[in-house]
Amino acid sequence: MKGTNLGEFEELVLLTVGILYDNAYSVAIKNELNRQTGRKITISSVHAAVYRLEEKGLLNSKMGETAKIRGGKRKRLFSISHAGKVALDKASEIRSRMRDQIPEIAFENLQ
Repeated sequence: MKGTNLGEFEELVLLTVGILYDNAYSVAIKNELNRQTGRKITISSVHAAVYRLEEKGLLNSKMGETAKIRGGKRKRLFSISHAGKVALDKASEIRSRMRDQIPEIAFENLQ
């Protein structure tokens, strides 16, 4: 397993996989990320991230059932692993702890 430190996009992908739960396949992840962040996310960036996260042991994947439409393809479905949950918890705790250390005065006089 590679390092478990998360980049911002990796964290967003992990969160999105959790949101989508049993419907977390690449196109759905891309669409949900676009909706949630307002960013223009490409399918290739999602593919790169999910495979990198899987290599790190933070995501698991399995092949879903064949789509019900004629010529339907099977989808690779992603889920958060135990290590992925730990990484998300750690990232959230670090961000929250650091954010709480910023004195209110630092935000005064901001325009």
